[in-house]
Amino acid sequence: MKATLVSVRQSESARIAGAPQLTPELLAASGARYSRNNEGLHSILAKIDPDNLDKSVDSIFKMIDYGHQSIADMVPVAIFIDEISIWLAYLIWSQCPTAGGQESSTRYVKLSSDGVASPDMFGIPDAEIPRWREFLDESFSFYTEALGFWERVAEDRPEVMRIPQNLLDDPSDKTQKQVARMRRNFAFDRSRYFLPVCALTNMMLIMSARGWVQLCQYLLSHYHPEAIELGKLIAEQLQLEAPRMMRHVASQPGTVAGLKDELSNYSKICSRDQVKEFTIQAGSEPSVDLFLPPGISDDALCHALKHHSHRYAFIGEPCRSTLIRFGWERVSFAEIRDLNRHRTGTKYCPLVPVGFYVGQDEAHRLGLNLPPEFSKFGIDQLAKSRELLSKMNVSYVSHLLLGHEFKFDHSTTFDKFVYEAELRTGTGAHYRYAKHLRDAVLRLSQMVPLTASKIQLGLAEPE
Repeated sequence: MKATLVSVRQSESARIAGAPQLTPELLAASGARYSRNNEGLHSILAKIDPDNLDKSVDSIFKMIDYGHQSIADMVPVAIFIDEISIWLAYLIWSQCPTAGGQESSTRYVKLSSDGVASPDMFGIPDAEIPRWREFLDESFSFYTEALGFWERVAEDRPEVMRIPQNLLDDPSDKTQKQVARMRRNFAFDRSRYFLPVCALTNMMLIMSARGWVQLCQYLLSHYHPEAIELGKLIAEQLQLEAPRMMRHVASQPGTVAGLKDELSNYSKICSRDQVKEFTIQAGSEPSVDLFLPPGISDDALCHALKHHSHRYAFIGEPCRSTLIRFGWERVSFAEIRDLNRHRTGTKYCPLVPVGFYVGQDEAHRLGLNLPPEFSKFGIDQLAKSRELLSKMNVSYVSHLLLGHEFKFDHSTTFDKFVYEAELRTGTGAHYRYAKHLRDAVLRLSQMVPLTASKIQLGLAEPE
């Protein structure tokens, strides 16, 4: 595991133009001074001692002692985080929905058993490590087998990939590379459900120092050993760019207690609610609740989409002020990782596994059958994970796969839902979350038919 701060350097064009250069904290201090006078930027810059930039921060504005955390929002920080588990990456995104960033994609990168988190990062007792290693070997073996299965499907029946004919007919090197990538995606999309969440990934985030401090507080307060370790590493890097914020970086007693309460609640759910018979489609039907403001009619909602021709296009005020809550009782963790990345609103995902998805419905659609041991392996690991969770054993996470399903709800405004539905059904969308969003729009069409018909779904319903 590694966390590396990356500072932003002035471009050559900015240097030639004589643009000012400020450290992140000096940038925040200069901006903060606007709240107490109107002297203008150049007057503020004149107070800076170029030979002692850190001292200049305090001479301009004692931003931390002033009591406004919002000032720390003006301290930009970029940190690259290497070799953390997929599980921890999910937790980070859940806490940082407005951060900019990227993560290594299971849809583009082939993972192997060489890259998994160490057992101590998941709190696995020494006596259980050999059994856990066997689980890892099996999961990657199934992953490789599933990858081969779907690669053969793509080779034998290229039409099922729905690659546009104009791309297939274009002999240019650029286009053929795109086609090859789409072929790989087809197989990766359908085989990734066997990847364990303890597989390693890389990610980077750009957000304010305030955001990093809040993330550190969360990680240091967590019961997950890997989260605590990363919190320490991020704090070390944050010290380099925003040292005045470091007195706020510590475990928070309220967060410690709250996270333990949530774990206890998850344990009670496992003990109380026995998982029923596993079926591929169970729980996939969406729930949608729409909350229109007073005075806003269905017609007004529809009219607000009149000038909306693509997902980035204008959406009228009635949609922007209408609330929507949508979700599913069972969504695989693979899809939740993508759905969780949407910036707006609030997501609710109790971390209790309730099912396993492996792509059997996709195989049936093509007149094929997956080996029965595919589903059995996932269900066996589901039972193992729930058994550990029922005992409040934090290592329950170590037996989860990307195919394991959880409840997931998202509350946001209607215009943001339209964007998400159009994005997640567009070109290159993963087939499973495209179905989830199509189903949500179909459910919506039963409530506000004309409005739903205006949403520009990009990926056609599979035949």
